[in-house]
Amino acid sequence: MSKKNLKHKQTQKQDWPVVVYIRAIGLFIATWFIGGEAILESRLHPVHRLVGLVGGLIGIPIGWLWYRWRGDVF
Repeated sequence: MSKKNLKHKQTQKQDWPVVVYIRAIGLFIATWFIGGEAILESRLHPVHRLVGLVGGLIGIPIGWLWYRWRGDVF
């Protein structure tokens, strides 16, 4: 492999693993539905979104831990 191709390959941006996206989206939906809709149904609607957002943000490090421990899903 030439130096030009090797340097180009090293500078390409890497995406997050799929498992991180799955965990973040899954925990967003789970916390929004269970925490926001079932438990906090009498509260204001922005609270439901906030609970879902917090769940999604918690899912990101959990997904990275899963990736480090078990690898990606594909």
